[in-house]
Amino acid sequence: MLKSTRRTALAVCLAAACLASPLHAQQVDAPAATVTVVAVPAAEAATDPATAPIDPARLEAARQTVQYIFPAGTYARMMDRSLEGMVKPMMDSLGKLPLKDMAALAGVDEQVVATKPGATLDELMAIMDPAFKERTAATMPAMFKAMGSLFTEFEPVMQASLARAYARRFDARQLADLNAFFATPTGTVYAGNSMMIFTDPEVLGSMQTFMPTMMKRMPEIMKGVEAELARFPKRKSYKDLTPADRKRIAELLGIKEK
Repeated sequence: MLKSTRRTALAVCLAAACLASPLHAQQVDAPAATVTVVAVPAAEAATDPATAPIDPARLEAARQTVQYIFPAGTYARMMDRSLEGMVKPMMDSLGKLPLKDMAALAGVDEQVVATKPGATLDELMAIMDPAFKERTAATMPAMFKAMGSLFTEFEPVMQASLARAYARRFDARQLADLNAFFATPTGTVYAGNSMMIFTDPEVLGSMQTFMPTMMKRMPEIMKGVEAELARFPKRKSYKDLTPADRKRIAELLGIKEK
């Protein structure tokens, strides 16, 4: 049961991380106002230290921008209305993955695990945990409630970080243009939905189709990673450890050396 809950938590956290990503700057054209936002070039941004002082007036303008695009309660809206609808299809999609793909993802050679052609994770879980889907569905509401409270608590930190990020990437004129547009009826609607648009069924649908493709290509991706890591020394096994190494590891883990 604990492992099942952990799997659900992982899926929820991955989805939340995707939904929490702020929007990139873009050009917006609307009848009420036409605003062209030009972000600071990547090379210039990279040379701007994260700790560099920010002009107070520019930071205040950026705070106003963030209030439009990331008002208080944004995380709660995302969790309450859309995140659960994203995670359940994601879990369903994982259940339909062939076991051979899951084995490859875990680094197990297909010759070692000769799975039945077409066998899926759902078929395996139906035997090992017949109530897996029901258990997962029952776990989600409580988890969403707890995570929603956590994200709401974190919102002021995110808002402050976003304000500093906008202040560094947009100058005073650009921030003024943004805020002028967001103050219009069309701009207000756009800004208020700029984060929520990522929870639209059309967008979430594309994420659901991405997961199986990613899982199938993961073995190929991992081969590239392994080729890159081949130049490093091999990890130590227990027999390679010195007595001092073993003693220190025992101390770090809080266990007896033997």
